[in-house]
Amino acid sequence: MGFTDIFKGKQYKSELETLQQKYEDLQSLLTPEMQNAFALQNKIRDLDSIIQQRNQTISDCDNTIISKNAQLEDIERHISDRKTELVSVDEEILVQEFGLYKPHYDFANALEYKEKLSEIRAKQKAMIKNKTAVSGFTSWQVNGSASKGKKMVSDTQKLLLRAFNNECDEVVGKVKYTNFDASLNRINKSAETISKLGTIMGISINRPYLNLKIEELKLAFEYQQKKQEEKEAQKAARAEMREAAKLQKEIEAQRKKIEKEQTHYQTAYEKLLKQLESSPDDADLIQKKSELETQLQDIDKAMKDIDYREANQRAGYVYIISNIGAFGENVYKIGMTRRLDPQDRVDELGDASVPFNFDVHAMIFSDDAPALEAALHKAFEDRKLNMVNTRREFFNVTLDEIKEVVKKNFDKTVEFIDVADAEQYRISQKMKHQSK
Repeated sequence: MGFTDIFKGKQYKSELETLQQKYEDLQSLLTPEMQNAFALQNKIRDLDSIIQQRNQTISDCDNTIISKNAQLEDIERHISDRKTELVSVDEEILVQEFGLYKPHYDFANALEYKEKLSEIRAKQKAMIKNKTAVSGFTSWQVNGSASKGKKMVSDTQKLLLRAFNNECDEVVGKVKYTNFDASLNRINKSAETISKLGTIMGISINRPYLNLKIEELKLAFEYQQKKQEEKEAQKAARAEMREAAKLQKEIEAQRKKIEKEQTHYQTAYEKLLKQLESSPDDADLIQKKSELETQLQDIDKAMKDIDYREANQRAGYVYIISNIGAFGENVYKIGMTRRLDPQDRVDELGDASVPFNFDVHAMIFSDDAPALEAALHKAFEDRKLNMVNTRREFFNVTLDEIKEVVKKNFDKTVEFIDVADAEQYRISQKMKHQSK
């Protein structure tokens, strides 16, 4: 350390001592009030500093809250999305796990179900009118008033009964085969909930009224089923009428065609006979006469066939067809048609409702086509694709099994086509394979 540094150090020390002395002199000049004010000012500065720190902390907390609220909204949206997925999954579970419903009524038609429903609902209205649908305390008091207590109980009964009825109406209106068990459980749970809500006043749904609601649910469900069944039957009847109308039209057209041919050949035959009177030994005329007689015999047979088909309502064709592009292997439709050309019926089945045309494996003409069809359907009753609607004539069987049943129930030889052409399907598969 040099001389200059030592000199400066002493100078700084001297200045500091001078300043310290001046500070002490100034302090001695302050009155007690001024000293308190000075201390208070220092305290205010400290508090201001603390307030600023707290404000900053609050600001940080606000930012954190905003961030957490945003996260909470995201979580709530996530939960809502999951709830939607769960509802969808629940519906799938219901569809897969519903129990088979056993009918409780056996009415012949939908009208009888409708009348029974009206009867059940009339009983419910009577119970509501007679105030026997729900129970409740009759000794309830409000501010010592029995009349006010009675009115409160009555108003609460009406409110809870209305809630129960609304719940039941919604359930009954939406009941179907996949949710019947859940619907029944929902009605019972609703009655239990009403009883819990009305515990203080002893309000609950009376069992006879609950039983009427359950009976209404069963009736409503079976009424829907019967209506659908009748709708299917009407649809089948209309289809049969259309088939009969088409058959009659075909018969009339065919008859006119045959009659026209018959007139033509009969006229030619009569002219030929006159020619033979003058030339009885003409070989060409004799040959032509024989040909015309054969033609007329064929026409006469065709006319008799037409008369037979028109008169015999059971004569027709039983067809065995497949559509491997639409239904896969070993699925066959076994049906019947009375049309003169059964292929017309097969072509109609292969319309725009299926992606490919049907292939014919056998076309069997029978004097009693309904009996042969019924025998085949009965033999494969447990192999139906649709076990509910018996008019859907698709069966999961092999062609050999069908052949066996045909042999047992039909005494004529039947020609089967074992391998389906399935032309459009096979070409489509080839095109898909080549495009990969």
